[in-house]
Amino acid sequence: MAGVVPDPVVDGPGPVSLSPLGSYETGVFEESAAEIVAWHLQSKRLLVVNAADATVEVLDGKNPRKPRKLFNLDTAGVKSADGSRVPDTAVANSVAVRADGLGVVAVEASPKTDRGWLVFFDAKSKGKKRGKVFGAVRVGAQPDMVTLTPDGTRAVVANEGEPAEDYSVDPQGSIAVVTLPKKMKAPRQKAVRTAGFGAYEGARLPKGVRIFGGREDAGTGTPAKPVSENLEPEYVAVDAASKRAYVTLQEANAIAVVNLRKARVTKIFGLGTVDQRKVKLDASDRDGRINRRTWPVEAFRLPDAIATFQVGRRTYLVTADEGDSRDWEGYSEEVRVKDLGEDGLAPVCESVAAEAGMSVAELQEDENLGRYKITVSAGLRADGSCYDQLHGFGGRGFSIWTPQGKLVSSSKDGFEAVTARAMPESFNSDHAETEFDARSDDKGPEPEGVTVGKVGKKTYVFTSLERVGGVMIHDVTRPAKPKFVRYVNNRDFAHSGAEGLASAGDLGPEGITFVPRKDSPLKRPMVVIGNEVSGTTTFFRVDLLR
Repeated sequence: MAGVVPDPVVDGPGPVSLSPLGSYETGVFEESAAEIVAWHLQSKRLLVVNAADATVEVLDGKNPRKPRKLFNLDTAGVKSADGSRVPDTAVANSVAVRADGLGVVAVEASPKTDRGWLVFFDAKSKGKKRGKVFGAVRVGAQPDMVTLTPDGTRAVVANEGEPAEDYSVDPQGSIAVVTLPKKMKAPRQKAVRTAGFGAYEGARLPKGVRIFGGREDAGTGTPAKPVSENLEPEYVAVDAASKRAYVTLQEANAIAVVNLRKARVTKIFGLGTVDQRKVKLDASDRDGRINRRTWPVEAFRLPDAIATFQVGRRTYLVTADEGDSRDWEGYSEEVRVKDLGEDGLAPVCESVAAEAGMSVAELQEDENLGRYKITVSAGLRADGSCYDQLHGFGGRGFSIWTPQGKLVSSSKDGFEAVTARAMPESFNSDHAETEFDARSDDKGPEPEGVTVGKVGKKTYVFTSLERVGGVMIHDVTRPAKPKFVRYVNNRDFAHSGAEGLASAGDLGPEGITFVPRKDSPLKRPMVVIGNEVSGTTTFFRVDLLR
């Protein structure tokens, strides 16, 4: 099966690198068989969300070179504190574990627009009691990510609340804050408090937060709370003091700040755009070459994962600026630049083409900007005559923020610059198939996951790239001046698709976690990654090069 490849892609000066050690393989291709991962120190076990089987796989990680499965945690049939039961059709989305072994699984209902659950279990259980489940509590619609506060007192859940495919239903997004018992058991239902967005309806919403594409735009209804339905929490990070959570609102291009003691959203701030007039990108998958250049485009960051870290006494946030859009049967914001002016869409303004030194017709050619995906939800001139600003999806890198929402720094065009140098024949490949330049029109390398760890006295950000694969390592000890250190990709591009799964390595990295030296069986730091396309979970040793 897939696993560690003999010759991983490596680029960059160091001094930190990653060495793939061992991999657990499900043998399931492109079915999300390995997604979110969580490490438990006391038992040296790794918890892996296998969405293909709607379970959490518990792996023995005492020997990271040969991880092996101990058992599956099946959430079906678990009785919840509100009287409901988790059905067979439910889907496991995320997992987290407390130091004492209290495991928590975020479980999505079927249909996803119904309320979901948190299921609690004993992650370190053995023998006949292994996989022991304590119970569950009910949370909001589509609990997509769960994390625990560093002090272990609370679970924080992003209830994404995505719409039905036809937009017949669009549940409100929210964040559940669950007070955990001190002992290993499930909390009561009254321990669940919900932080919603009702206070931000109407004029109270901060400027720059994208609200669009709800049931009203889809023609399926007029919501009483359009902001609450529109905001879709994606990922959660908690500060070191366990006082505040920072939640990405991906499609809204924003972050919500949650006071955990009060279970209240206290602030929302927008994340702005990457000015592609100054930051290069390859915007075409039909030009037959690597063509990184500037274009008259503002790309919304639209981050997926978020992490917090501290330098001295200051807290910083780092986001993986993936670029996910709203693209449903009932409503889609996506078009290509060459589609503007067709099928009732307003055309590109001549002023935009002139910025690129072209006519509108030239700009819309496939080898120029024609294939590049943009949103129709923004950029239309006030009189509706044409699009005088083109807005793309995704920053194609990471961004560092203050907790107040000030941009500190970013990786700019570094991800594409590195991958173009490290593997020019596979630049911007997709994850399932090896294909040169396949994703240049659509989010490029697509940063998905992000984690932060200390190696020696320095702080590093590790960012996983969902499409082309691999991990970017940056030194962020000075957050205002991040420094590229290393790129490592445990993938063999000579092998492609399901037929090449046995030799392809890791495809479609999703969840990523850093294991500090003191918590590692190697007595050296580790990074562990779940790969949703190859269905592999791979352990990497963090090396300090001499």
